[in-house]
Amino acid sequence: MAESEEEVDVLVQRVVKDITNAFKKNPNIDEIGVIPCPEARYNRSPIVLVENKLGVESWCVKFLLPYVHNKLLLYRQRKHWLDREALVDITCTLLLLNPDFTTAWNVRKELLQCGVLNPEKDLYLGKLALTKFPKSPETWIHRRWVLQQILRQSSAVRCSRKQQGEAEQADAGRSQQLSDHLARTLHQEMDVCSDAACRYPSNYNAWSHRIWVLQHMAMGNIKIFHDELSLMRPWVSMHVSDHSGFHYRQFLLKELITELSQTPTYTSSSSQEHRPSTALSGSPHYHSHGHANGELSGVEAAGEDESQLDLTTVFQLLQQEMELCSDLIQSFPGHETLWSHRRHVFYLWHHWRSEHQHHHRSSSTGGRESVQKPSEDVVNGQRKAIEAMEVDGVSLSDLRDSKRLKRGSPPPILPSEHSFVSGILDSCCNPEQRRFALAYRKWLDTVIGRQI
Repeated sequence: MAESEEEVDVLVQRVVKDITNAFKKNPNIDEIGVIPCPEARYNRSPIVLVENKLGVESWCVKFLLPYVHNKLLLYRQRKHWLDREALVDITCTLLLLNPDFTTAWNVRKELLQCGVLNPEKDLYLGKLALTKFPKSPETWIHRRWVLQQILRQSSAVRCSRKQQGEAEQADAGRSQQLSDHLARTLHQEMDVCSDAACRYPSNYNAWSHRIWVLQHMAMGNIKIFHDELSLMRPWVSMHVSDHSGFHYRQFLLKELITELSQTPTYTSSSSQEHRPSTALSGSPHYHSHGHANGELSGVEAAGEDESQLDLTTVFQLLQQEMELCSDLIQSFPGHETLWSHRRHVFYLWHHWRSEHQHHHRSSSTGGRESVQKPSEDVVNGQRKAIEAMEVDGVSLSDLRDSKRLKRGSPPPILPSEHSFVSGILDSCCNPEQRRFALAYRKWLDTVIGRQI
């Protein structure tokens, strides 16, 4: 028995070394997996490296995983000493096979804080683990911790340079490098999240991580949020039952509406100074008011014109989202996720429109009382007709970009939603579609109808 244990130790040590050598041989490995193989048929290493794919034959996992697990536990209990290089190799092997082992991630946190590991290497390990275990919560938690370290380091570098008073040109160049590095990190995180979402449907952990990344690395940057909304359109069109993906889209819409609906005084110069953009506000690749798909104004626009164009853009975003909902509901009947998303978007539209009607009336009363008073004194029927002619609480004649609005369909209002539901009920044969349509109509009457 003693000899067999020694043989197992020799075997496992060789496998751990083979995994380490595989990464040295090919640093571009982009996927890991377990190869079904009940027993060792050939006298060769169970680690298979083909192009950029790393495979582990299944027969050795039953020996490998308990061995590295016990080694790490003995180390944490101070019963067994491991040098730093051995810790890196053992934790790497363990996390590739079981990424939800919190102790291993904690050991790597300590190694990272000591400078033995760099953050990019840990992000790379987590990316590989997610190709096999795309929903691993511990892996996503560790990624957020590593990203926080990167943000703190970049913030500390900026502060130290300001205190040292370096030359302005040199400081600008280094700040540019930091911004480019953060932009690349953000782009890589978006790719990791997309890959995990494709590998596991309704991957809540991946979508939540994606939201966290935008909140901490791109908050206040309109172009990034707008580009994300555009990039996600084909994805949700191919995953019509993925509620987590649509929830991410709702988050993007809410953030864009919040940013674009700022008061006119909150314009380009002040927004760059006061918006809570934590990482990429200064990056040349991501300008807060840069053009995104031809819909966003430039920083050189005057404050009032920019404010009006932002309101027009909000209207277009919500209008396009309602059109997307209509197309998907008609093309893919019987999916509750699509009806839930339509409900959320229409509520956003209704709430935003009500807020801006109130804001427009209050501002008009203060500065243009003679213009606003006639519509305030109109009888009920005529007043509702006037409000129906308004978009987001501002009359169509006041919008600077009315030509762009004329190209689209009318704004979504309660009667048009009832017409849409009636059209679905008249033409559908799917019982689930009919049930969802009736539920949506009931929601319109009980929730929206009472607020009008």
